[in-house]
Amino acid sequence: MERWIRHLQVWLWHRDVPSGTLRKSLLTVSRFLYALARELSSGELSLRAMSLVYTTMLAVVPLLALSFSILKGLGFHRQMEPLILRVLAPLGPRSEELTATVIGFVDNVQGSALAGVSLTLLIVTALSMAKKVENSFNFVWRVDRPRSFGRRFSEYLSVMLLGPALMSVAMLMVATLENTAVVNRLREIEPLGSLIVGVTQLTPYVLVIGAFTFLYAFVPNTTVRIRTALFGGVLAGIVWVGCGELFAQFVAGTDRTALIYAGFATVIFGMLWLYFSWLILLLGAQFTFFYQNPEYLRLDMRTPNVCNEVTERLAISVMLIVGQATSEPSNGCGLSGLAARIGVPRHLLDPVVGALREARLLVETTEERLIPAKDLRKISIVEILASVRAAAADGRSAEPDQWNPTVQAIAQQIDAAVYAAVVSRSLADLVDEDAAYAQPESS
Repeated sequence: MERWIRHLQVWLWHRDVPSGTLRKSLLTVSRFLYALARELSSGELSLRAMSLVYTTMLAVVPLLALSFSILKGLGFHRQMEPLILRVLAPLGPRSEELTATVIGFVDNVQGSALAGVSLTLLIVTALSMAKKVENSFNFVWRVDRPRSFGRRFSEYLSVMLLGPALMSVAMLMVATLENTAVVNRLREIEPLGSLIVGVTQLTPYVLVIGAFTFLYAFVPNTTVRIRTALFGGVLAGIVWVGCGELFAQFVAGTDRTALIYAGFATVIFGMLWLYFSWLILLLGAQFTFFYQNPEYLRLDMRTPNVCNEVTERLAISVMLIVGQATSEPSNGCGLSGLAARIGVPRHLLDPVVGALREARLLVETTEERLIPAKDLRKISIVEILASVRAAAADGRSAEPDQWNPTVQAIAQQIDAAVYAAVVSRSLADLVDEDAAYAQPESS
């Protein structure tokens, strides 16, 4: 099997790029499909989708209860049921049964539990689900740092309360427009009538694509371009709708299975559809990541595996570029921009930048740009090297209690030579030297 995979990799990346537009497009699509299949075969996305199914079952009623309370105050609470029914539509006739059950739970929560300590528990449950979703998206985007608790509480609570409300309002507006006298008259005029019917039928799918696009742009704790999120949202939305049709046919053809499981059949089918929905959402997020970072299409490993020499050069390169950017109007560099200027994948810079921040040589602004933590003249090259060496030592396995005297002596000589070579040089010196190299030679 590994032999065939190696042949496939050679065919995808180690051959001449086709000249025709169609062939280039087919090669690009094949690379994306290979990368998505590789991520799916690793099992991590599947495990996270299963975990989100469990979390969703625990948090869906509290989440809907919170949204229901907001909608009730706005007078739109009657739109909650058709929204849930549309999400569960692939379950066929069982969707109405499961929707009625969920709404019944929500009504019970509204009547007895939505107050005091119970309200706090509902919010905590809903926020825990949001945190797990963010962790899954951050895993896809190779982001190690989640949002702070304050940002998570304010941003996610706002989205959880307003998201269903906005969806319900949108559905209510569409339903209202469909029943207006003007629209009814326009339906009698062809081809406007067919166009209106088509737009009406496509509206729910547009809302699904819009919701997916918003999640891809908002949830990862990194900068996602709107165009990239839109591509991922369109692809995931189309796949979600198509899989919903196939799943509905599957459910309709499993009457014998339903008889075996009796009353549990609806719950089992509901869990299966939740799993496929989360898996489609995560695969769409993976596509979005690859679309914005195509250099990762051929990378199998997630964690960096570079030698100490390369790590030290990366640290000096990062500090040099950030130091040079202090004189620019933008003042600072984003992590993606640093990776592009150095010419390495971003995941190689994440631990290096983390070590430099831990050593208080770099700080991050509110715009997620990196700037020096202090004056360039006060940042020595020794400090830069020491920061990444200390981080590497923390991740290493335990060292021997006592080194061989000869080995210890040569190691000390190497460290002394390195120290002597850079002890008097600061980051400001490097910036000046690089500026001198960039100047054209005088004729």
